[in-house]
Amino acid sequence: MRVIKPSWLSHKGEQKDFEVYSCHVSPDGKRLATAGGDGHIRVWSTESIYNADDPSYTKPRQLCHMSHHLGTIHSVRFSPNGRYLASGADDKIICIYQLESGPPAIAPFGTNEPPPVENWKTSRRLIGHDNDVQDLAWSYDGSILVSVGLDSKVVIWSGHTFEKLKVLGNHQSHVKGITFDPANKFFATASDDRSIKIFRFTPPAPNATQHDMANNFQLETTISSPFKSSPLTTYFRRCSWSPDGNHIAAANAVNGPVSSVAIIERARWDSEINLIGHEGPTEVCMFSPRLFHTKKPVENGTVNGHSGGALVTVIASAGQDKTLSIWNTNTSRPVVILQDLAAKSISDLAWTPDGQILFASSLDGAIVSVKFETGELGWVANLEETDKALSKYGASRKAMGIAEDIDGLQLENHSKEGERRGAESRMGALMGDFHPLPKDTPPTTNGVKNSTSTPNAPSTNGQTETQTQPEKEKDKATPTEESADKTAQRVNELKSRVTITKDGKKRVAPMLISSSGTGQSSLPQSQLVGSSSSKAAQNDAPQTILDLSKPYDGLPEGGLAAMLLGNKRKAVVAEGEEDEEHPSKRAASGPRAIMRNGAEGLELATFEPPKHGLLPTPEYLRPAILNPSIAISQVRLAVPKVRSHILRPLERGVLLEEGSVDEATKVAENVVLEAKNPVSIRDPSHITASKRGTLLWQDYLPRAIILVTGSKRFWAAACEDGSLYTWTPAGRRLINAMILESQPVILECRDWWLLCITAVGICHVWNINTLASPHPPVSLAPVLEIAISSLQQHSAMPAPGVTSAHLNSNGYIVVTLTNGDGYYYSPTMFSWQRLSESWWAVGSQYWNSNDSSVGALQSTAVGSVSPKDGQGDEATASAGIIPFLERHTTNEFLLKGRAYTLQRLIKTLLSRDGFETFESDVSIAHLENRIAGALQLGSKEEFRLYLFMYAKRIGAEGHRGKVEELLNSLLGGVLQEKKGEGETGGKGWYSKEDDICGLDRKELLKGVVMILGKFRELQRLTVQYARVLDLTLEDDLSSDAMTVDT
Repeated sequence: MRVIKPSWLSHKGEQKDFEVYSCHVSPDGKRLATAGGDGHIRVWSTESIYNADDPSYTKPRQLCHMSHHLGTIHSVRFSPNGRYLASGADDKIICIYQLESGPPAIAPFGTNEPPPVENWKTSRRLIGHDNDVQDLAWSYDGSILVSVGLDSKVVIWSGHTFEKLKVLGNHQSHVKGITFDPANKFFATASDDRSIKIFRFTPPAPNATQHDMANNFQLETTISSPFKSSPLTTYFRRCSWSPDGNHIAAANAVNGPVSSVAIIERARWDSEINLIGHEGPTEVCMFSPRLFHTKKPVENGTVNGHSGGALVTVIASAGQDKTLSIWNTNTSRPVVILQDLAAKSISDLAWTPDGQILFASSLDGAIVSVKFETGELGWVANLEETDKALSKYGASRKAMGIAEDIDGLQLENHSKEGERRGAESRMGALMGDFHPLPKDTPPTTNGVKNSTSTPNAPSTNGQTETQTQPEKEKDKATPTEESADKTAQRVNELKSRVTITKDGKKRVAPMLISSSGTGQSSLPQSQLVGSSSSKAAQNDAPQTILDLSKPYDGLPEGGLAAMLLGNKRKAVVAEGEEDEEHPSKRAASGPRAIMRNGAEGLELATFEPPKHGLLPTPEYLRPAILNPSIAISQVRLAVPKVRSHILRPLERGVLLEEGSVDEATKVAENVVLEAKNPVSIRDPSHITASKRGTLLWQDYLPRAIILVTGSKRFWAAACEDGSLYTWTPAGRRLINAMILESQPVILECRDWWLLCITAVGICHVWNINTLASPHPPVSLAPVLEIAISSLQQHSAMPAPGVTSAHLNSNGYIVVTLTNGDGYYYSPTMFSWQRLSESWWAVGSQYWNSNDSSVGALQSTAVGSVSPKDGQGDEATASAGIIPFLERHTTNEFLLKGRAYTLQRLIKTLLSRDGFETFESDVSIAHLENRIAGALQLGSKEEFRLYLFMYAKRIGAEGHRGKVEELLNSLLGGVLQEKKGEGETGGKGWYSKEDDICGLDRKELLKGVVMILGKFRELQRLTVQYARVLDLTLEDDLSSDAMTVDT
């Protein structure tokens, strides 16, 4: 052992040497930074210190000095990568210095400072403390810098952007020490409130903001027993974490009346070991950064704990008794004691990265180096030994908490693998190297292959036959090469496109980056509310399936009347419109086509010049005859007027005019229902069905017809007197006239279901096939906010109006209102349930998020909504209803400017005390609302998607209670006996069946466990469920990891 104390190694002043409050060695071991009472930081060459007694050594001793603080500097620390140097002082400022590559500035004139060798420049000045900054520490990955001070604050700064991420005010008095866990899971702060507090954290991303850190940096525990009577006279309480992550050494502890250094054990967070021997309070303790073998390891072969004896850690402690003690964990007494090393208290200690040299700074201005020979402290272990010791705490893993056991780590690896593969595919799509699978190979979603590209392909329980590995590789390689060639050819064509200018010169047209078409992004995108709604409609989903009666875009600009009236202009079928199996071929950009309502939604409206300069305009005959008492009805809806002519085509196509048979045969097969009302009230109305201009059937009704509808199963017409008639496709009367309490306002049908809403707001639903109704007639009054609103049109706060009413394939009523809300009627609970509302639109982080995984969740029945060959397909039931209702809310509420007041209100709320978690809580509630709606509607794919999004969110937020309840609910009937002991079977979450919402509970539970597997603090729960499911958690089976997009 050598003690080196050069006379020049100090902060010299005119009268005396200034106090040195801090010292630190750079990660490469070549620089020593010291901070003193003169307000200067000096960077020294460690090589010059080791060669202080060599007169032939002529290299520079001081590499640089900085004086950017206005007071005493208390702490100086290099970042782990050596790029930055941070200092904190009693001017409340933290300075960040960066080593520049340019030549250093010349020393100021009139100073005795040697010329600088290195160019350290101030890159940041961080303002966040209200009093002296007492200590600093960087996390081991350099992602954060933490400062503590006499204002009792712990301030966390980003190690990349140096933005203030969070301020922790947990301490009640001056905070004088900070140390980080080498496994990067915790940090510890020591304070004059006689406690050490342990904070758990997740290393933030480089672009993280203060908003992202709302739930990071949580207090794990408080340790106060070793410090109950510790003196408050020390300048620092510099603690240190052992390199193997097992222990924290805390300065200024007491054991009865005796000063000591407390050794706190990880996880248990208690102190059973005390290092006793110092005569005065200790200010600082510092673990050597390396582990040591107690015996000399074998020269050849791998070094392990057996060949080199036990692995021990070495710790140095010092303080007000001016004594430096060095201990190791193998002996009960100090290895070395250096008494009276300085004339005043020792303020800081710093080890070199190799763990063999220790630097100490003192308040008498001395800076001392203690150099140990090989074997004096032990034999330095390889870094692999340190990594191995840290691996049990999950070092290098970005997750909260500690893994409980090996199963927990394997589950986390399994979860990360699936997430990584999903992210790689999305990133590949973004960068243009993602190529779609061949058409005969359906895309894989979460391990289940859905035949989206082949709607008629047979499948067995949704699973396609597996291929051998060579075949898979062969299949993948071919389309990749082909599509790459096509892409290159397309780009070359675009590059060589020539245009001719007005003066006849040829120019090569510039190629836009977007026009190269090298791949579309499939990353989840948050879309601004005010942007074009046409793109939102393309990206939101599921877009090829919407299980609602058509037209589904609400009423046209002319209102209900225009929709019912129809359009007598010919609309020529556009080329390619026949190919309905590929709705995704719509152009992503270009002029927006004018659309009109047809039987199956929006159709292109083509321009045709009017004949003889006049357009035949359908004629309103008169208003419908109403009972005067409707004026005082609780609910009153507007009744359509009686028209002379009403047309309804059965399918998408053209409304036929009178013409020759030759013209009619050019049009696709279609049946048109036509109702003609007489001018005189006493004359009967005439209803006909025609195909290709040929009359199929006709009938006469005694009353004026105001609404008609039809499907492939039946035709229906509603009359002015509230009577409803139905016919078979051939024109046979199907049911006796059904008499309603008031005039029909909305008449819709889907498959066998028929919906009629009357003028007094009563909704009737019938199944024409079973001649039954799923529930009694139900009033729209609750939906129209009859509880709080007046239905008078000219009142101060009028109630909302109905914009559309639809049926899905299960006969559920779905209603949208003018205020943006969307409802559906539950036939089992006999109540209206709100699926979408403006509250979520302004408060939830998940609103209007066009997540690509929504679009990917297409069921096996892509194509026509109507089932083929008369077979119903449960996969499409209720598909797309929730996204459709949320788009409607966006259009009605946000895009029309009605959200301004509510948005301001919520923005004000977020800044108030008690509302810190408001946005997070509302977002979780929104996901829960979506899940409940998808479960009630029986929408499989949306239920699965929203469930996985919800699991990921509550896992990230650490809601242990909700996670446990969710896992228990999903487990449901998986483990329970088929025959209950006198229990009545529940529904939904509480059912004892093996499936929920038509999906296998085991598969859902497996997906949720995979998502939650990466969250450390939940692994005690998730590992148990992984064992129940017999999940293979071995690392070598990562190829079977589930890819879960959330």
